[in-house]
Amino acid sequence: MFLPVIGSIIYLYSEILANSRIRKPNIDMGAMFNPGSKITKLENELRFTDTFTNRVKLADAYLDAGQIDKAIELYNASLTGAFAENEHVLAQLVVAYFEKERYDDVIRTAKKIYKLPQFARSRAHILYARALENSGNTEQAEAEFKLMKGRYSYFGPRYEYGLFLIRADRLSDAKQIFEEMLNEEQHLGSMEKRTNRIWFAKAKEELRKIGN
Repeated sequence: MFLPVIGSIIYLYSEILANSRIRKPNIDMGAMFNPGSKITKLENELRFTDTFTNRVKLADAYLDAGQIDKAIELYNASLTGAFAENEHVLAQLVVAYFEKERYDDVIRTAKKIYKLPQFARSRAHILYARALENSGNTEQAEAEFKLMKGRYSYFGPRYEYGLFLIRADRLSDAKQIFEEMLNEEQHLGSMEKRTNRIWFAKAKEELRKIGN
């Protein structure tokens, strides 16, 4: 009488356990507690197999670890042959150059991927606009920020635009940007709110600083 029930329980337990093992993410605990070990591993892989993929993986790790000069050198070494205009590498170079305050290089590199659709809302586009600002091209910088300004989207770039306006001492314009963001938050779905909550929190903080 109880055998079918016991068999079902055993089956369910084994299936749940098996699925949990399958779905368990493959986390490199050594890299988590010792980021240098990841870089060492990638360096060894590159020595063993010098490929475009291995170069970029190591360059990305250098960039994440703050070893900017090494990242720039390796990214540039990767831009050869069929990969001479690789979008990922060029976008990462924009980030790396900005970190080193090499704004002319940021602008030059960003222009190579400027016309790609994904550039419009990328971090590279924000850094391109900021590089223009830091180079004294404030009108062009604002034009780029305006290209990233849309309703119910682009919250990160819009927050950066607000900061640009603050730096230009245009506090009322910045306040309007932040207020628009927070007004739109009320009409977003729960997923969109969670995804962009950092920008809403930052906008609230800037409004608090601006005051009335």
